[in-house]
Amino acid sequence: MLIRITPEHPIPSSEITPEGVYQDRRSFLKDAGILGVGLAATLAAGKQAGAQGGQGTSIGGAELKGELTPEEDVTSYNNFYEFGTGKDDPKPNAKNFKTKPWTIKVEGMVAKPATYSVEDFVSPSKLEDRIYRHRCVEAWSMVVPWQGFPMADFIKKVQPTASAKYVEFTTLNDPKQMPGLRFPVLEWPYVEGLRLDEAMHPLAFFVTGVYGKTLPNQNGAPLRIVMPWKYGFKGGKSIVKVRFTDKEPRTAWNIAAPDEYGFYANVNPEVDHPRWTQARERRIGELRRRETLMFNGYGSQVASLYSGLDLKKNY
Repeated sequence: MLIRITPEHPIPSSEITPEGVYQDRRSFLKDAGILGVGLAATLAAGKQAGAQGGQGTSIGGAELKGELTPEEDVTSYNNFYEFGTGKDDPKPNAKNFKTKPWTIKVEGMVAKPATYSVEDFVSPSKLEDRIYRHRCVEAWSMVVPWQGFPMADFIKKVQPTASAKYVEFTTLNDPKQMPGLRFPVLEWPYVEGLRLDEAMHPLAFFVTGVYGKTLPNQNGAPLRIVMPWKYGFKGGKSIVKVRFTDKEPRTAWNIAAPDEYGFYANVNPEVDHPRWTQARERRIGELRRRETLMFNGYGSQVASLYSGLDLKKNY
């Protein structure tokens, strides 16, 4: 007897990237709309770095190109509560969201507090392409080709003072444009934070695009955070303020449920969410579940950041 099992997020066969395309690097990049000199160079460098560093965790992420999640799923299956709590809410609800002009206010323990634009930090010709794994606390995962610039470039430009130990990020709070803000799901605006050394790590990334295109509204346009070794809620979207401080920031999900969402949010399969296991995950587009990797597979690069820290208490 055959038993049909419907996945939690069924993917039509028409949306799954063909195996032959996966195997052909140039055809894949062309079909994905991201073929270019910049990306090709980044992937080549990343592949070489991965071969030298081992464990398939190079910054460029070339070794992950055969695992990319289909673009349709990356841009339609989203957590962005400012536009609704359903995974399919953000795309239609953010359709008319205005992202130009856009400024980022920098304040706190920093030598150059000011109001900046994204262009103040990087020009389009200097954007980097990276492929990163992503792991949601809800036990689903993706592999996404992002475009953006290292968070360290931003931080170096504004020059934090010697007293600064943390960076706090605040998302836009505009109920007229963001219908989810009309409901007290979280304490608005959405706030996230990092230790300064985490934010300065080479893997920490500000994103302005995906799949070689300008970042869609539902994915956090025009500027969002990506921290690939942390759970997805750490990646604040539509950032409007960055504050440097000597105190650990109060973050949105930690305020809402401190027993479920810790400040660090490092991917750790040994620490379960109170309502489900974190030891396994399901890649969007797959039926099978796979074992969750410590630090989402980026341990060889980031584990040293947490030397001596109890990662079961500091979750």
